[in-house]
Amino acid sequence: MAEFIKIYEDKPSEAAIKKVVEVLRNGGLVIYPTDTVYGLGCDITNSRALERIAKIKGIKLEKANFSFVCSDLSNLSDYVKQIDTATFKILKRTLPGPYTFILPGNNDLPKEFRKKKTVGIRVPDNAIALEIVKMLGNPIVSTSIHDDDEVLEYSTDPELIFEKWQHLVDLVIDGGYGDNVGSTIIDLSGYEPIVVREGKGDPDIF
Repeated sequence: MAEFIKIYEDKPSEAAIKKVVEVLRNGGLVIYPTDTVYGLGCDITNSRALERIAKIKGIKLEKANFSFVCSDLSNLSDYVKQIDTATFKILKRTLPGPYTFILPGNNDLPKEFRKKKTVGIRVPDNAIALEIVKMLGNPIVSTSIHDDDEVLEYSTDPELIFEKWQHLVDLVIDGGYGDNVGSTIIDLSGYEPIVVREGKGDPDIF
């Protein structure tokens, strides 16, 4: 059964973040808060954990469109082809924030994603998520948690999330109520920014 821990976003406890990072390093799956909806994540370098997430989502890993959650833009060059100044300015202006940016992937992607031409990059404006990734030292691969409820698309109450997911994951963070609107997805892999999905982030700033 998963562990359920409370972490306060305004002052994330270092010991609690350490515990989350240990779970991730050991190949565990973690449900954590972001600036939009709660996410299901694992260490990008752990193949076994990646397989587990794909299985939960009912998809083949190589076909999965997971986001790479980074703590800042310094990880970009590890996974993304060199980007032009205009693209970098967009990222700098909007991140951290409720956006997922689709960018052209490079040849250094983890082997599970090597066939992908593009990757989704996310730097959420949430201290808990950012501290986890910072302490881990590399991005986490993440996907949103959907709710079976017809009205609510996403689960927002951490206690209900724990109830539903406790036998599928290793740790659930209670970081307060989540949002019910996903990130705005912007494709920056072509010549012009394309809004793929309107979400919490304002698409008009592009």
